[in-house]
Amino acid sequence: MTFADEMFRPLVVLVITVVTVVQLVDRPPRLPELAWALTAVAAATALAAVPGRLPDRVKTPVVAVSVLAAAPLLALAPATAGVAFVFFAAGTAGRELESRQVAIGVAAGGSVLAMVSTWVVDSPDAPPWWLCLTAGLPVFLGMMRRERVAAAAAAEYAAALEERGRIAREIHDVVGHSLSGIAVQLDMADALHAAGKSEEANEAVLRARALAVSGLKETRRAVHALREDTPSLPQALAKLAEDHRASFRVTGEGAVSVEITQAVIRTAQEALTNAHKHAPGADVDLMLEYEPAVVRLTVADNGREHRAGSGMGLTGMRERAMLLGGTLAAGPGGPGWTVRLELPR
Repeated sequence: MTFADEMFRPLVVLVITVVTVVQLVDRPPRLPELAWALTAVAAATALAAVPGRLPDRVKTPVVAVSVLAAAPLLALAPATAGVAFVFFAAGTAGRELESRQVAIGVAAGGSVLAMVSTWVVDSPDAPPWWLCLTAGLPVFLGMMRRERVAAAAAAEYAAALEERGRIAREIHDVVGHSLSGIAVQLDMADALHAAGKSEEANEAVLRARALAVSGLKETRRAVHALREDTPSLPQALAKLAEDHRASFRVTGEGAVSVEITQAVIRTAQEALTNAHKHAPGADVDLMLEYEPAVVRLTVADNGREHRAGSGMGLTGMRERAMLLGGTLAAGPGGPGWTVRLELPR
């Protein structure tokens, strides 16, 4: 329930009630006892029908009573603010009743009752009978409001699912690949130890430890990134380039989704880390290109020799690109090593 539903609607009902009471006292209507009783019922049911206050099993009867109690006020108290209860109740029926048929039926019943009341009371101040038929029209406004609220809730739920999926992929990329690499190295160490190659087994254990330390750092970095709002892609890459003493260029401009932004940032992080690990001292250049159909990231260094790595980071980058319908290529290019990521916009 929104603030408008919780505070504004009851305030409107209260204002209508107070003004109606003052007007009824100042200018007594025809059939005053009936007018006072219907005003009291209309006000009470209008307050009770505020969204979120009624259980579903009693919502329909309360709204129906609100509409049918307010409808005769068009004839009994046409010169008072009480006529607003008719339109207010019809709008409430459209918003609160789940069945469109029931909501329209209740509103139509109120319109017919208002029309009949003008014939029975025959007050000179009452509106013409055909105008009374419009009393139920706000039901359609209420239904439109209900649909907007439902659409907003659905969009919020979809956004939450998308964010959960993004977090799941972050965990898979960081933790999954690290644990896979550790398992491979430990299996290798076990096999080497069984073969009597203790030195090689110890080296495999050390590699497993290095993977665990690296995975822990990546996990902390991913958790930190998830706690913050996603920055704009050029800003995030410029900060990464500054932290890794790399140059950065961007061509074109445009907006991309959160998933694309995170994928490019993660790839840039991995590529920069690999460049400094396997080609220490090399100059590294980042370039981000916005094109009509794709966004492209290129990370290139001029290191003439690259030390061998485990390949787990490269595998993770390729899998992330494939999940988003893109491609990733990595290998010798120019004087050194180049990583190129392309993702659809």
